Amino acid sequence: MTSDTRPTIEGWLAEYDARDADVAWLLCDRHDPNAVAFTFVDADLRTHDLTFGELAERSRRLATVLADHELRRGSRVPVLMGKRPELIVTLVAIWRLGAVHVPLFTAFATGAVQLRVEAAGAELVITDRAQRAKVDPIPGITALDVDQLERAAADREPHTGRETVGGDGTFLQLYTSGTTGRPKGVPVPVRAIAGFRSYMHFAMDVTADDVHWNAADPGWAYGLYYGIVTPLAAARRNLLVDAGFTPELTTEVLRRQAVTNFAGAPTMYRAIGRSGLVEGVRLRRACSAGEPLTPDIVRWARETLDVEIRDHYGQTELGMVIGNCAHENVARPLKDASMGQQLPGIVADVVDGRIAVSTKSPLFWFTGYRGEPERTDERFTGDGAWYLTGDTGRVDEDGYFFFTARDDDVILAAGYRIGPFDVESVLITHPAVADVAVVGQKDPDGVRGEIVVAYAVLLEGAEPGDDLVRELQAHVRERYSAHAYPRLIRFVDALPKTPSGKVQRFKLRELHAD
Repeated sequence: MTSDTRPTIEGWLAEYDARDADVAWLLCDRHDPNAVAFTFVDADLRTHDLTFGELAERSRRLATVLADHELRRGSRVPVLMGKRPELIVTLVAIWRLGAVHVPLFTAFATGAVQLRVEAAGAELVITDRAQRAKVDPIPGITALDVDQLERAAADREPHTGRETVGGDGTFLQLYTSGTTGRPKGVPVPVRAIAGFRSYMHFAMDVTADDVHWNAADPGWAYGLYYGIVTPLAAARRNLLVDAGFTPELTTEVLRRQAVTNFAGAPTMYRAIGRSGLVEGVRLRRACSAGEPLTPDIVRWARETLDVEIRDHYGQTELGMVIGNCAHENVARPLKDASMGQQLPGIVADVVDGRIAVSTKSPLFWFTGYRGEPERTDERFTGDGAWYLTGDTGRVDEDGYFFFTARDDDVILAAGYRIGPFDVESVLITHPAVADVAVVGQKDPDGVRGEIVVAYAVLLEGAEPGDDLVRELQAHVRERYSAHAYPRLIRFVDALPKTPSGKVQRFKLRELHAD
């Protein structure tokens, strides 16, 4: 940490790593009740605000109702709903009880939801009418409709108790998929918020005067950490747009809301650039995360928007740790294709060719996957000194980091991290498929970063062709997730495997290249 950043980071650590840390108080109750916490934008561009005072009152009453369902400190509570005010009210109500929020992506189908709900050991899911049909088929799980809960809460006394879970207390649990096995649970402690605050302040440079819009989905880490948790912690209003991404809608929101500080994936910037619809957009800051940012997008933004898009890098297990900071106290010139430098409070390096973060970094918080010590050990060097990201890269003499490749097989498509195992697990259930492997390949259209490519071995009698391709794609969309279906499916006689039976994915990538 530099002398410019040390006092600020130490102050945040003192707040969020305290023994008596109370999440609802830190993220809601201590703020000006008249200040706007979020502005919600509907698909038809109508807007409505949620103040901290309204959030406090509604979440206290909802917490009373949730307590009747035996939610208590440590309970894992999956939440599946769109970006509506009830989402924020539900999260704060959960934290009032010392319970743990488990995010679920709204594009998930039942299969993906069930994997995470069962892995969390949850007994109920809070959802809404639009998403409930995905939850009802899961055996042993109670689906609670948020609108019914809020109607019941209207006549209840507000919850007045405080749960001081402390800096080491878990308040979020996300799931990240790797190359094999079930999703890995990442418990996030309250003290991680200090790192989230550091990122928003130094890297994103979100000020009180900004109109801020983090367009990432809160079903994933970047949207949850920096689109919900950090705006609440810092009392920085954020926009939440309850609609899917299109360049037309996005540019219209940017104009109408006079957004000055925007964060999105490279896919979004690329699509906006190709649309030619940026007249009237005036940004002060622009951030990118989720996949590598190519120099052509940076050049386009400089020439068209008169703003530099600053690339940032992180993981579910870390938050953001490397980036091109925008705050004047720590900003440095951009280098083409560089992710930037280690962020304040983080010590990063390249260890054995892989990007790594020192476990002694003041803002490092990951202690391991829940209940999986062996998979946790794989993430650390033998002496425990470094966390290994699983990405290969290099750092130059000026401290700029450059991403080169993934060290595992997670696919980065349109800013989402897709585990091949999850997609394979669905495809193999199709009656025509005998064996299957999934890899990521560069998007030939240059829009999504990577696309999901499936190699399928068919059972005897199954007929390959376009009809089966469409059927398999729909199989994944309906049973796993709309964002993870294979854009390309190839039928092969056999999969390349090692003598022990492991799929040699690198050979499939070579086959695709040929």
